[in-house]
Amino acid sequence: MKIELTDDQALVLSDWLARVMHRKEFSAVVDDRAVWSPLFRISGSLETQLPSIFDASYGEQLEAARRRLTGELGDFGEPPSGDSP
Repeated sequence: MKIELTDDQALVLSDWLARVMHRKEFSAVVDDRAVWSPLFRISGSLETQLPSIFDASYGEQLEAARRRLTGELGDFGEPPSGDSP
């Protein structure tokens, strides 16, 4: 199987996986132990194919990628108007 991601998608997903995979809360959501196998494969593949994670400007690159991706989403994931906290 082959999954293609843009550089921005890969960078943001890699960062997210690195931040959440080993949290107790995330582990509680993974209700099938076998799911860890593909999660580790995806995470490892992203880490080895993203040289920018070792770049001094990684944080800036990550934030720029997040802005571009959220801009592409438009209103998706936003609370409906009038429902903001």
